[in-house]
Amino acid sequence: MSKNKYERIGKEIIAHIGDDNIESFVHCATRLRFTVRDRTRIDDEAIEQIDEVKGVFYNAGQYQVILGTGTVNKVYAAIKREPDDEEDSTTQETSSHQEKGLRRAVRALADIFIPIIPIIAATGLFLGLRGVLTSDAFLGLFNMSVDDIPEYLLTLTAVLTDTAFAFLPAFICWSAFRKFGGMPIIGFVIGLMLVSPALPNAYEVADVTTGVEPIIAFGFIPIVGYQGSVLTALVVGFLGAKLEIKLRKIMPNALDLIFTPFFVLLVMMITALLILGPLLHFVEAGLVFVVLELIEFPLGIGGLLIGFIYPLAVMTGMHHLFIMIETTLLASTGFNPLITLCAMYGFANAGVCLGITVKAKKKTVKVTGTSATVTQLLGVSEPALFGVVMRYSNKPLYVMIACSALGGAVMSLLGIQANSYGLAVILSPLMYIYEWNQFIAYIIVSIITFIVAYVVTYLFAVPKSVMIENERKLNPAS
Repeated sequence: MSKNKYERIGKEIIAHIGDDNIESFVHCATRLRFTVRDRTRIDDEAIEQIDEVKGVFYNAGQYQVILGTGTVNKVYAAIKREPDDEEDSTTQETSSHQEKGLRRAVRALADIFIPIIPIIAATGLFLGLRGVLTSDAFLGLFNMSVDDIPEYLLTLTAVLTDTAFAFLPAFICWSAFRKFGGMPIIGFVIGLMLVSPALPNAYEVADVTTGVEPIIAFGFIPIVGYQGSVLTALVVGFLGAKLEIKLRKIMPNALDLIFTPFFVLLVMMITALLILGPLLHFVEAGLVFVVLELIEFPLGIGGLLIGFIYPLAVMTGMHHLFIMIETTLLASTGFNPLITLCAMYGFANAGVCLGITVKAKKKTVKVTGTSATVTQLLGVSEPALFGVVMRYSNKPLYVMIACSALGGAVMSLLGIQANSYGLAVILSPLMYIYEWNQFIAYIIVSIITFIVAYVVTYLFAVPKSVMIENERKLNPAS
C-alpha cells in the first residue's frame, strides 16, 4: 500500500467525521481515537466502507476507528497535524486529558510492559522447546537420556531460557524510565543493580536447601537481589525517572552530564535495596498468593470469575492491568495460569463474531465480520468486539462473556497454565508445548469454547438488524 493511499484513507476518515468536528486525535495499537464535538454528525457505515477500516465505536468520550496493528501508525503519520518532534508531547497531553485516575495508571502500565512482551513470549517458546527436547519421552524415541546431551548444548539452551527472567528488573526499569521521561540507559543500569551478582540471589535465598542467607544491614534490613521482582523494578523506575527530571532542572549545565546520573544512581540504589525492596517484596508476594488462591478456588469458580471479568476489562481498557500480574506470576513461579483463563475470551469472541458473520445477510457485516474474525484469531480483538459483537445488540455480548467464563472455569478445573504470555488465540497453544498433557488439554478446551460460542450465536443470538438486507432482496417490490 502506497503512502498516498494511507493519506487518502486518513483524509476520507476526517471528511466523514468532519474536520471542524474534531477537537483532537491520537492513536493506540489498533485504533485512531478522535475527540469529537458532535457524535451524531458521524456516519458510521460510510466510514466502515473506507479501505482498511475494520469497524468503529464510541467509548469514553472518543470516536474510535479500528484500522489494525501497523496500518493505524501509517494512517496516523499521514494525517497528523503536528511536526514529528511534537508528536510525543501532543499524544501524551491529549491522552492525559482524556484518561484520568485509574484508567490513566493502567494505560501507563501498558506502555511500560508492552515493549517487554516480545522477549517474554520468545523466552516462553524457548522454555517449551527445551522442555520437549530434554524430556524423557522425546529422547526415548532415540534411545537417549538427558545425560547423553553435551553439556555445552545444555548451557547454550539455558542462556536462551534464563536470560530474560534473570534481568527482568532491568528491562522494566528501562521501560519505566522511557515512559516517564528519564534516560532509559540510567533506568537499565538501576535495574541491573537490583540483580547484581554482588547480592545474594533471591531465588537461592528462597530455597532453604542452598544455605544462602540475605545480608543484614543495620541489624534488621535484609539485603538480597530482586530477581523476578516486578513491582520493585516498576516503582524504582518511576521514582528514578521523576528524580532525574527534577535534578536536570536545577543542575548547572556544566555538571549535568556526570552528576545527574551520579545522584540518580546513588539515591535509587539506596532507596531500592534498603527501603522499597524489602517493603514491596511482601506486597508482591501477597499479590501472587491472592491471585493463585483465586485461580485455585474449588469447582473452577475462580476461573469462571476471571473468564467473566476479562471481557469487561477489555471493553473498558482495564485489561492492561493483567499484564503486570502475569509478569509477576511468571517471575515468581515460572508459570502463568492467569493468561490461560483470560485467553478463553479470544476464542469466545472469535466464535461469536464468526456466528454473526456466517448467518448475516447484510453485506457490510459479512465483509467486516470476516476480517474481524481473522484479526481476532491473530490476537487483536477490538475489530470483532466493537465492530461486530457489541454493535447491533446485547445478545452476542452475553454469549461471548458466558463462553469466556465457562472456558475459564474448565481450564481452572484442569489446572492448565502457560509458561509465558504474549501469544494469542491460534498461536497461544505454543505456550503449553512444555508438557503434552497441558498442550492437548488447552487445545481441546479452546476449540470447544470457540465452537460453542459459534453455535449458540448462530442459533440464538444473531441480531435481526443484520438480516434486513436479505429480506429486501427477496422482495424487490417492497
